[in-house]
Amino acid sequence: MERGSSGLQRLVREVAKFGAVGGAGILVNLGVFNLVRHVTDLPVVRASVIATVVAIIFNYLGFRYWTYRDREKSGRTRELTLFLLFSAVGLVIENGLLYLATYGFGWDSPLQSNVFKFVGIGVATLFRFWSYRTWVFKALPAREAVADAEAILERAADAENPAQRVR
Repeated sequence: MERGSSGLQRLVREVAKFGAVGGAGILVNLGVFNLVRHVTDLPVVRASVIATVVAIIFNYLGFRYWTYRDREKSGRTRELTLFLLFSAVGLVIENGLLYLATYGFGWDSPLQSNVFKFVGIGVATLFRFWSYRTWVFKALPAREAVADAEAILERAADAENPAQRVR
């Protein structure tokens, strides 16, 4: 039971760190989005794509060096390639919803754009969390699993040599 609870605690910590980086990334994303919309004449979805790319860079740094700093670090090229691939899928999800709201339904006021940008970020975040933790930032073997394996080996050795246990 304790093993399951420690796994749950690790997941809760991971979700909290992912959420902290993601929350800051949302602020970056929405801030850049509104800044680009305010200072340029770019269409709403182009402004959103620029903001999403800036947030992806911000999030990679936060995830790699804080949320998943204890994860496997070999194969950074593979990691970055997968991160960018899954981030691009998230970008399409996020901005696809904004595109649909803006050009499909004509909801293009600043408030409506921000609401659908935020909804798109939320849907894309669910996909990103799953893909990053599953494929990009792979977990190293848990210390508890190693300790359990060592304990099993010690018990097996003790069972084979009962005379050593008496000492």
